[in-house]
Amino acid sequence: MVITEELDQVSTVGDSIVTIGVFDGVHLGHRHLLHKLIENARKSGNSAGVVTFKNHPATIVNPDFRPNFLTSIEERIQLLQSSGVDFIAAVTFDEYVASLSAADFIKLLQEGIGMKGLVVGPDFCMGRNRKADVSSLRSLGQEMGFSLQVVSVQESNGISVRSTTLRELLARGDVNTVSLMLGRPFSFSGKIVAGFRRGRELGFPTANIKTKDGMVIPKNGIYSTIAYLGDRKLMSATSIGTRPTFDDGKRVVETYVLDFDEDIYGQSLRLEFIEHIRDEITYDTVKELVDQIRQDVDVARVSLKPLIDRMGQ
Repeated sequence: MVITEELDQVSTVGDSIVTIGVFDGVHLGHRHLLHKLIENARKSGNSAGVVTFKNHPATIVNPDFRPNFLTSIEERIQLLQSSGVDFIAAVTFDEYVASLSAADFIKLLQEGIGMKGLVVGPDFCMGRNRKADVSSLRSLGQEMGFSLQVVSVQESNGISVRSTTLRELLARGDVNTVSLMLGRPFSFSGKIVAGFRRGRELGFPTANIKTKDGMVIPKNGIYSTIAYLGDRKLMSATSIGTRPTFDDGKRVVETYVLDFDEDIYGQSLRLEFIEHIRDEITYDTVKELVDQIRQDVDVARVSLKPLIDRMGQ
């Protein structure tokens, strides 16, 4: 496996079949395309490569665009690597790259990594202002001497598996469907920071998670989650919201780790979202809130214990 930071640093053995894209989430649709890429490369005796982008191309085309990533670039590279491709080029999409026509960019790929074939989805577009669609690329392939394979969009329960769809589902709190489309539980990581310590006062000390900017956060509410702390897998109940009972206003992510009492400030924590328990609610009294938290923790424990037991085997 060869992983490089920029296209001009890629070194391949022989020629390659390539796919290009952000691959945010590396969901089942992406994995299907990657499988076809590897299959194509193996049959033709070439390397299978992915050209992805460290930043979202739309941030260069539209400076006001604010990305909502399902996965960080580090997570994306790790997931792409696990697919079995031979090399990954994580490219910075800058004004120079944005200015290139499809033919210019393909010429770079042909000269730099010996690209003999391109594998894409049916809606793929590339080049300056995304002018080159699949039809244009097919004609370009005949002119420039590369093959084009178009892979159909995958569906899950009749819904097209796309990164945009996953973001919409997370905005509704539907982590179950998202996990089906990802082929794994939705997750994100963050650093544990100090909060108001209100959870401890209520009898449920929580870890406040500072997430990376530009990452998708599910709908406000309570979720059963698995917390990964180092090599430990811990049952947890996670709250996302503004804590309306206390009128705090700022949106926060905080998780209560069941049967756990350690000082973990400053450490990194990854949360896997297993189930949406309920929406965020404003309570008239603190007692009502505490009673509800107890119920939430019980629900989380019931849904998570079988998973934790199986993972420990």
